[in-house]
Amino acid sequence: MTTTYDARAAARLGALGTKRNVRILAIETSCDETAAAIVQNGRTVLSSAVHTQIPLHVPYGGVVPEIASRSHVTKIGPVVGKALADAGMMLADADAVAVTNGPGLVGALLVGLSYAKGLAYAAGLPFLGVHHIASHIAANYLTHPELRPPFVCLVVSGGHSEIIAVEGYDRYRLIGSTRDDAAGEAFDKAARALGLPYPGGPNLEALAEGGDPNRYSFHSAFNEGAGFDFSFSGIKTALVNRLEQARRSGEAVDRADLAASFQRTIVEILTEKAVRAARSQPGETGGKLALAGGVSANKALRAALEQRARAQGIAFYCPEFRYCTDNAAMVGAAAYEKLCAGRVDALSLNAVPYLAIGTAPDGA
Repeated sequence: MTTTYDARAAARLGALGTKRNVRILAIETSCDETAAAIVQNGRTVLSSAVHTQIPLHVPYGGVVPEIASRSHVTKIGPVVGKALADAGMMLADADAVAVTNGPGLVGALLVGLSYAKGLAYAAGLPFLGVHHIASHIAANYLTHPELRPPFVCLVVSGGHSEIIAVEGYDRYRLIGSTRDDAAGEAFDKAARALGLPYPGGPNLEALAEGGDPNRYSFHSAFNEGAGFDFSFSGIKTALVNRLEQARRSGEAVDRADLAASFQRTIVEILTEKAVRAARSQPGETGGKLALAGGVSANKALRAALEQRARAQGIAFYCPEFRYCTDNAAMVGAAAYEKLCAGRVDALSLNAVPYLAIGTAPDGA
């Protein structure tokens, strides 16, 4: 049976060279969004369907893996069906099936991976597993079709804060990363300390819009160093301690000012390190800086990074807001070049919750 599938998928793969338009059915279920999309030629989104689980997780103050997995099971069929219908396609009209296989919540990943394998097997389509962070980087290709590697990308999300040299569509070199909390994780924890509901990051950003970003100071000796790694745990702890001190002394604390000051500190660290990292890279790589990941939707970060990059003569790129958080269109964009190179995966591909990307800096 597998041999029959292999032959059918190989035939479909071999026929791609004669096609003007290559359309990938992409699926994303790495965390708490069930998403599917049809992406044409790696740059054009024909459809994008996303079901968010936020209401399910609000009572718990964060994502509950078991609840996330169960929701994916019930929603993935309708979401994939909507993506196909919105693109005016049947499954057999797709040229390949791509899906996130890591990193992420293992149960959630397995739902998308299993469903994608079933679709690929049933239709005899080439199958591709895609790295979640590579997908976030590729979201920039959807908004900026002219963007090509090499370039530097700052990836910021709830679980990742990394500066990556994108040396090719499938070649990534790690320049710097967080030593502890990711930026998004720090935002979420600070939001919880401030009494804000889930999702913390967007709610903290909304509160910060009405505050004074210079009211409070959060010193961070590690982040003032010459390296490209980050550390956000201490800054988060400083905010928690400031709130506790105020509670004990009966001092009034302006939550909006505190949120604004905390956000300014995180944004300044990310911006300074990312721009300096881009400047450290030779040739074309250092002349382009992209932003990616869920926290790339933060307006203060987008504005600061664009201003600082352009002041240094560095071209700046970031995705449209709809492609910042988890979605399947970015998976299709990341899968396209891999498909064109013929690097398809076997149906035995497994989920890898801690899947790494790229190589570490020399000496790391």
